Amino acid sequence: MNFFAGFDKPPSQLTRQELEVCYARVMEAALDINMTRGLPSPAQLQLANPYLSLPGTSDFVSRSLIDWRNYGCLQGMPELRELVAEVLLGLPAEQIAVGENSSLALMHEALGYAFSHGFSTSPRPWIKEPSIKFLCPVPGYDRHFAMCEEFGMEMVPVPLLETGPDMDQVERLVASDPAIKGMWCVPKYSNPSGAIYCNDTVERLAKMPTAANDFVLLWDNAYAVHHLTDDEVPNQPLAKLCEEAGHIDRPLVFASTSKILLPGAGLAFFGSSRANLAWWLKHRRSRTIGPDKVNQLRHLLFFGSSKGLVDHMKKHRVLLAPKFERLEAELLQGLADVRQVAWTTPKGGYFVSLDLPKGCASLAVRLALQAGVALTQAGATHPGGTDPHDRTIRLAPTYLDLDTLSMAAKALVVCVLLAIAQNECSGNGP
Repeated sequence: MNFFAGFDKPPSQLTRQELEVCYARVMEAALDINMTRGLPSPAQLQLANPYLSLPGTSDFVSRSLIDWRNYGCLQGMPELRELVAEVLLGLPAEQIAVGENSSLALMHEALGYAFSHGFSTSPRPWIKEPSIKFLCPVPGYDRHFAMCEEFGMEMVPVPLLETGPDMDQVERLVASDPAIKGMWCVPKYSNPSGAIYCNDTVERLAKMPTAANDFVLLWDNAYAVHHLTDDEVPNQPLAKLCEEAGHIDRPLVFASTSKILLPGAGLAFFGSSRANLAWWLKHRRSRTIGPDKVNQLRHLLFFGSSKGLVDHMKKHRVLLAPKFERLEAELLQGLADVRQVAWTTPKGGYFVSLDLPKGCASLAVRLALQAGVALTQAGATHPGGTDPHDRTIRLAPTYLDLDTLSMAAKALVVCVLLAIAQNECSGNGP
């Protein structure tokens, strides 16, 4: 469907009245499309169907003579930790623990232990500190911000550039304020911009002096193997760099198989220094006798090796890459020459970040919702759900089929152009 049919000029040159006509056509289409979250599509989930038949009646006894059906093995199967160590976390297998199905839950758990007990480098439990602050690169992941709110931490936004967080600002802040205890990091194919931390950024994060002795980097490697192009970005050696810089306990690394196999039935991983892992397992013992090792065995049998995991993700790329290409094509066709409109073209991950002129994002999202296209709420990419410039919209193309995605993108273009036109007419434009 062409919502701009009948006009002999590019969409960006239409008047507000003409855009109102186009928007009326979108409304008449009675769309019902939800692209609020980065969900794997049904076709992606089907890739894991053979996994559901595992482990069957296979041998449940490991090479170390442990029966995986029973209690114990708090750290998780050694064979599975070896399989994921380098490819998902960039750490030795002995410095990794296997948790349940959610890396977000493990992050929440780690912060809980920090508040109740502190780290070995902490002068006191975080709950006894007068204030706790966390650096939050923006645009960023709304669930990270929600976790800060849950623990009552003050969020300090720092700009996220194409090369990672603005390190000049980060270094200045952490060196001067002992209340800044940590920083969220999605180092590769970041949510939502697709930003990739460059070598210089990671080295500076590892080496930088901090006023807090127990400063940590919560390193969310959510998209470690989620490539969309042949230019596959490798994992950064954060742990090694931190150790060389004398900050061995700084990184807390997380990953999961939620967007590799099945979101509700995957596995989550925590990795850090040997001391931090011992700290983690010590406190874990009070809440569990052991994780679900049958699910760990299921993973091991399904992938077979690290190469098997990587090969499985190539099947995901076949399904995902055309969707990002289609979204890019629709945005180019409708918005390429619109002033102060830009979007990212990620090499991996699940999202595209769309930036509009100041004051237009909330209106564009509202117009889209009224027309039957649900987008992530404007402001979700910033702490507290408030984008001070009201510019950024997170786009999640992964779940929709190509035809539905095209329809959603065409409707979005209309809504963006109309929002800009209305904003300018109201005197709020740039």
